[in-house]
Amino acid sequence: MLVGYMRVSSESDRQNTNLQRDALQAAGVDIRHLFEDRASGAKDDRPGLTKALEFVRPGDVLVVWKLDRLGRSLPHLLSIVNTLKDRQVAFRSLTEGMDTTTASGELLFHVFGALAQYERALTKERVTAGLAAARRRGRVGGRPPAIWGARRIAAARRRLAATPPSRCATRSCCGATLLHPACSGKLWVQPPAQPAIMPTAP
Repeated sequence: MLVGYMRVSSESDRQNTNLQRDALQAAGVDIRHLFEDRASGAKDDRPGLTKALEFVRPGDVLVVWKLDRLGRSLPHLLSIVNTLKDRQVAFRSLTEGMDTTTASGELLFHVFGALAQYERALTKERVTAGLAAARRRGRVGGRPPAIWGARRIAAARRRLAATPPSRCATRSCCGATLLHPACSGKLWVQPPAQPAIMPTAP
């Protein structure tokens, strides 16, 4: 059975699924088996797609007008198609001519998978090379320490002995959560209140 999925990026009346609907029906999709979304492809929450994926059964074919109607990116598209494949559901895109029920369509799908893997490898190489170049120039990633040096830590410890952490942290230009670990985990304890001295009657 053919199951169709349609999507437009906006809920505005200026965008509609008429073109996609006509193409899917011309491809043999029953109007009762059409699902649609009116949301950006970048959104994970797409009720129409969720219903379509729940509706399909082994042996069915999920049909879309174009690849970008289904996935927000190539890795996302491949993830959906792989999920369908695991459930023995085929995939067909009318515009690109991809059909995983045919040998050529299966080959094209594997080519897309190889391209996505190649893209991830290139991204990893660029990040690694950038970090190495920064280290050669003496730059280390991560947040700079808020407290450093033995003298500054010692001064912070002295302040903690009689000053609330929030006030002490403000004077030290750092947060209270950073001040305690830097000072060996010492905690400030509220000193007991002094009893009020009542005046004596003359």
